[in-house]
Amino acid sequence: MRLFRCDACDNTVHFDNTVCVACARRLGWFPDAFAMTALEPVGDHLRSPHLGRDFVYCANAAHDACNWLLPIERAGELCPACRHNRTIPALDVADNLAAFRRITRDERHLFYSLLRWGLDAPTKSEDPVAGLAFDFLADAVAADGTLVPVTTGHADGVITLAISEADDAERERRRTDLGEPYRTLLGHFRHEIGHYFWDRLVRDGGRLDAFRAVFGDERADYGAALARHYDLGPPPNWSQNFVSAYASAHPWEDFAETWAHHMHMVDALETARAFGLELAPHGAAGETLALEVDFDPYRVADFGRLATAWPPLTVALNAINRSLGQRDVYPFVSTPTIEAKLAFVHGLLPSV
Repeated sequence: MRLFRCDACDNTVHFDNTVCVACARRLGWFPDAFAMTALEPVGDHLRSPHLGRDFVYCANAAHDACNWLLPIERAGELCPACRHNRTIPALDVADNLAAFRRITRDERHLFYSLLRWGLDAPTKSEDPVAGLAFDFLADAVAADGTLVPVTTGHADGVITLAISEADDAERERRRTDLGEPYRTLLGHFRHEIGHYFWDRLVRDGGRLDAFRAVFGDERADYGAALARHYDLGPPPNWSQNFVSAYASAHPWEDFAETWAHHMHMVDALETARAFGLELAPHGAAGETLALEVDFDPYRVADFGRLATAWPPLTVALNAINRSLGQRDVYPFVSTPTIEAKLAFVHGLLPSV
């Protein structure tokens, strides 16, 4: 994620900010320009003196759930991220509203990346077959009083997300119960959008043979594969061939996990670049832990540059977290097999 600046006072601001802490002006992010801009109220709308344009906030700003801007003629509409939300929880329930705000925050981070790559994702109303929709659902209570949990997943362009995943305590419980070293709300978004783009870029994009050569044959029985995974766990040597244990369950999950991890890599490296982060560790052998992100991770054509930069950054982040008594930020390793899968994902992106 880039760093931004308040174009009224030049203070550093961040992607989710709505107010500049230095000059107290309202802020909004305009996706068409990939810019954060300071705003001044003009009647019932907002003006950006720097951009010389009038704006309104996304309609979800009424719920304090979005800071994206739309041209004034689109007042009352949803932004390019929020317009994909087909189903949302009842926002007059306080816990639902809090969850919705966290969910839309990470949804905007997802769409930041998709927009940077120029990945097209029409809504279901625009394209009923190939469109994308999100259903953010609360767990239900059956007639007998038992809880019926929502299953997060993807089917035919519809991504269902259990809003309970926005609750840190509940997500941590599931992370522990399922033996997952890494489980985040943004990670769910990135994994499930990987399934969506498998349909669009691999299946519909004529890349099935190339995919099978790298990930295996997705025609293997999916239900049986998942049942085997949850019953027996991953194979003993899974870390040599898969980016996560869950990726070993089936080629579809392997691709979705790899897609998500590619997004983690690119966005984290862009953040490191934005902060001017360089690594030249004392006592390290050779250049294996040196890092200088002197390229745009969202635009680099050669995946090898990402693959070289990523390990030093994760080693440093993990070491810092350990020094603070926290678990590793990125508890995964890379191998040539995994890098080949990541390179395949990288090669699908239209703007690299």
